[in-house]
Amino acid sequence: MKNVLAVLALAGIFAMVACKGNKEDKEKAKQDSIRQADSIAKVKEDSIKKAEELEKARQDSIAKADSIKKAQEAKKTIKK
Repeated sequence: MKNVLAVLALAGIFAMVACKGNKEDKEKAKQDSIRQADSIAKVKEDSIKKAEELEKARQDSIAKADSIKKAQEAKKTIKK
């Protein structure tokens, strides 16, 4: 009978240790998920910022090309 109780007590101890490990693993997994979500949000933010910068550069190029074209047209009308 003592052996059965000892085995049950030992099994109970292992079960408690195993449950504690699961809580720690779950907390670590939760923190990893939060960190990963933050990283994804940062990548999205950086991507949006880069797209806005590229769009601004495109608009600046268009404005510069229009400016050059108008200057050339003005030169032509002055020469006539």
